[in-house]
Amino acid sequence: MGKFINPFTDVGFKKIFGQEITKDLLIDFLNGLLVNEKSITDITFLDKELLPEYMGDRGVIYDIYCTTESGEQFIVEMQNKQQTNFKERALFYLSHTVARQGERGAHWQFDLKAVYGVFFLNFCLADAPHKLRTDVVLADRDTHETFSDKLRFIFIELPSFHKEESECETDFERWIYVLKNMDTLKRMPFKARKSVFEKLEKIVDIASLTKEERMKYDESIKVFRDQLATISFAEEKGWRKGLERGIEEGMEKGMEKGMEKGMEKGMEKKSREIARNLKKLGVPADTISQASGLSVEEIENI
Repeated sequence: MGKFINPFTDVGFKKIFGQEITKDLLIDFLNGLLVNEKSITDITFLDKELLPEYMGDRGVIYDIYCTTESGEQFIVEMQNKQQTNFKERALFYLSHTVARQGERGAHWQFDLKAVYGVFFLNFCLADAPHKLRTDVVLADRDTHETFSDKLRFIFIELPSFHKEESECETDFERWIYVLKNMDTLKRMPFKARKSVFEKLEKIVDIASLTKEERMKYDESIKVFRDQLATISFAEEKGWRKGLERGIEEGMEKGMEKGMEKGMEKGMEKKSREIARNLKKLGVPADTISQASGLSVEEIENI
């Protein structure tokens, strides 16, 4: 086992970003993510489970749910595997959070606060260009001008990040490098540049975990590895099935093509025999051509 915890596990991710004592780590990451856009000075963690407002409604549970000092709300999640309707799920989560801001009574004037969804992905989004960061906003399709800044999705594809430590140029890239490589690092990089990484080193050091924390972390690692094994098995099974299907389809097409080619040769041979017999009987070449499908030149060379 490595020196530092695996941030892709539920326990590891929440230990880094989901605790009151480490909220400065989340603030620093969000400021790096939204550099030159806003500067967050404080956050308040909210209840991660939003209970349904009425019987039959669907409740929602987030990994990390917080609000800034100005009232903007952030949902931050780590996803290790592709899910059915993943994009729709993200849309549901954020829309649900927007709708929850509604107030009863006639005096409320739809004064909504912005809702951000930040999704760390340990896989690549399906049907999307493979890039580290995908920002989704509400904008005019033709002019690309922002229609509203109250709903925003930020998907971070960790497999699409390939920079080495020395190549990281921004705080955002440094965070991504550390998170992607944390469980294999022997030391925490960037400490000399920024003190937040020095604090991070203490938080994620496995040796610093209490006995109870270590038990929870070990269980979280087991779940994480089981998920990877399940994904690997499904991918291998799908690959084998695809290979078998490809071989089967290839054989069918090959046999079909072979039979078609054989029939063509047989018909050509039969046409030549007919043409040869008609030629012996003195039938004109142009008449034989019409009857056999062979050219006059071919008939003359028989």
